[in-house]
Amino acid sequence: MFIGLTLSAAFRLFAQPGTSDISAEDLKAHVRYLASDELEGRRAATDGNTKAAKYIADLFTQYGLTPAGDNDTYLQTFEFVSTVKLGGLNSLAIEGNDVPGELRELKVDDHFRPLGFSSDASISGPLVFAGYGITAPEKSYDDYANVSAEGKVVVVLRYTPEGSDPHSEFYRHSSLREKARMAREKGATALIIVTGPIDEQDDDLMKLTYDHSFASSGIAAITMRRSVVETLLNSMHTHLRSIQDSIKSTKKPVAFEFPGVSVRLQTEIVKVTARTANIAGYLEGNAPAMRDQVLIVGAHMDHLGYGGPGSGSLQPDLHEIHNGADDNASGTAGLLELAQAFAARKAELKRTIMFLSFSGEELGALGSMYYVNHPLVPLAKSVAMLNMDMIGRLDSKTLTVGGTGTSPEWNGVLTKYNTDSTFTLKLDPSGFGPSDHAQFYGKDIPVLFFWTGNHSDYHKPSDDWDKLNYAGEEKIVRYVYSIVRELDEQGERPVFVKSQAPGPSMGTGDARGFSVTLGIIPDYGQNAEGMKISSIKPNGPAEKAGLKSDDVIVRMAGKKVLNIYDYMGILGELKAGDEVEVEVMRASNRVKVTAKMEKRK
Repeated sequence: MFIGLTLSAAFRLFAQPGTSDISAEDLKAHVRYLASDELEGRRAATDGNTKAAKYIADLFTQYGLTPAGDNDTYLQTFEFVSTVKLGGLNSLAIEGNDVPGELRELKVDDHFRPLGFSSDASISGPLVFAGYGITAPEKSYDDYANVSAEGKVVVVLRYTPEGSDPHSEFYRHSSLREKARMAREKGATALIIVTGPIDEQDDDLMKLTYDHSFASSGIAAITMRRSVVETLLNSMHTHLRSIQDSIKSTKKPVAFEFPGVSVRLQTEIVKVTARTANIAGYLEGNAPAMRDQVLIVGAHMDHLGYGGPGSGSLQPDLHEIHNGADDNASGTAGLLELAQAFAARKAELKRTIMFLSFSGEELGALGSMYYVNHPLVPLAKSVAMLNMDMIGRLDSKTLTVGGTGTSPEWNGVLTKYNTDSTFTLKLDPSGFGPSDHAQFYGKDIPVLFFWTGNHSDYHKPSDDWDKLNYAGEEKIVRYVYSIVRELDEQGERPVFVKSQAPGPSMGTGDARGFSVTLGIIPDYGQNAEGMKISSIKPNGPAEKAGLKSDDVIVRMAGKKVLNIYDYMGILGELKAGDEVEVEVMRASNRVKVTAKMEKRK
């Protein structure tokens, strides 16, 4: 039937049925295209992501939706930092009377390589070794206890005394960002990380990657081949393996100065920006008194591309297409079916319905964050936001609905359209959660979040189209349709209330193993020094202390906060009941408050 057609054309033809009814077959057709290898995982700012956006926009056109994006198009384009690359000013020299000639001028990308979060710097200073670069007071362990790092360049080992074991008692302190923060707090001018021979046989440099934190670590940070360090250790009659063995067996730090050795280091990292787009179309309402009130239906269309950071494969360097069938081709398919179904009945609509397909969700809800800060219609006119993210794995009838505490109307309407017990509803009151609806809740808009739960294929290359329950997804999309139609017909808009409960976890590691919380949602799109607060959780420590949305935390517990990783590192050092000073920039004013940390629930 599809002889002579490209894969894209074949799926397009199959995904444009003659009926406006919601069906499992249409959902499958959408998912098969969006989660096909042709789209290469739909990572933001890639060709595959652009193809997905065109597919969605073309169908919006076919359905008769009015473009709501830039310049009378469906696209709301925004810019973000997509990656980093080496600048032209990267050099490393090791100096000293006894330093061998081959170490005097080392080569970038051969002997050393800056890390993606390195600051741009030109420094020099004595060289010291500080074990694994870990300070863990709760474990009575401090690699810096017997060496001064002030004004010096510090060499530390990667991982922990127990290697890369995620169950290590030191695992929380093992991230490269945390090692950089600790070195900076100890007064070091630069950090050098090497991988010990016990951890990896090959003496390779770590790859240059970008972790989307939008801020440097505040210290020059590089990875270096251990052979360089081994050459220096030879003159001291020791080597890295014996050092690692000693620390592992005794659980006691090993730290020392390299006598007469100093380092000259220059680093330059260039941030590369890229552009991606949300896709937005609307159906205008017909009731004169209600048409300017907007119901928002959303789902993100991007995924992880070829993997990398964020992959659930436990192989962050794996270069394999992550098709993202459930996450979130399933929600996008549901969005398209709803757009088509309501377009067929647009003459009956009272309120306006906006259909938003977000990009950049996997990078920190960038698309929805951009939308709420640059709304295509005033947020005050937004009646509610319904979000679908991972709705393709309905199992045992269990459907999780988040945001049920954000409006008193929600429980009634959810029950009304489930009287036949099609679903076993798992209701979560929180308006927060690791998906796009949280940005709208942070702007005082009632939200509902539909999700069928986590699974073993989450964020893995194995999340493919043939594993979805399309009959179950059809039931979910019909359910959402009924709810949206109810909201369209109601005379009064839903009342917004702040929810009191924490949101569901989607396997993102949101809790990070911390025992305490400040009660905030970070702004992952912040591109400046400090950590911007996107939203404040009700009745949490932040709200009680007087912190506000859009405050930028610059110091906490007496320590500098340059980015979200600094914030998380400090958070991990605190315990429930601790009273800490939090210093923020509020507009152009510096404000200090005292917050009492609470136990994470």
